[in-house]
Amino acid sequence: QVQLVESGGGLVQPGGSLTLSCVASGFTFSRSAMSWHRQAPGKERELVARISSIGSIVYADSVKGRFTISRDNAKNTVYLQMNSLKPEDTAVYYCNAVRYGSITYNYWGQGTQVTVSS
Repeated sequence: QVQLVESGGGLVQPGGSLTLSCVASGFTFSRSAMSWHRQAPGKERELVARISSIGSIVYADSVKGRFTISRDNAKNTVYLQMNSLKPEDTAVYYCNAVRYGSITYNYWGQGTQVTVSS
């Protein structure tokens, strides 16, 4: 059974930090590209950061220099360290796993709420 379980969301003041975690199971994590996406109320879901199976990283322009994505293949976990948080970072954050080729899949977690407010 495939599972992506996010944790670490919550309420934080502007300028604060949070670290999100996503623990994966039921598929070959090390062969998957992992990413974080977010969706704010009334807006479309958008890519925040992606890390490939070989460690290549892409960030959305809006989070460059503030957010850091990393993965631990031994723990089947992907992280998103978020610093200098802004009110506009408020959203539900989703973990995603994709793989293309002879084995193809696209899995989503249930999401975790991040609220940046004073």
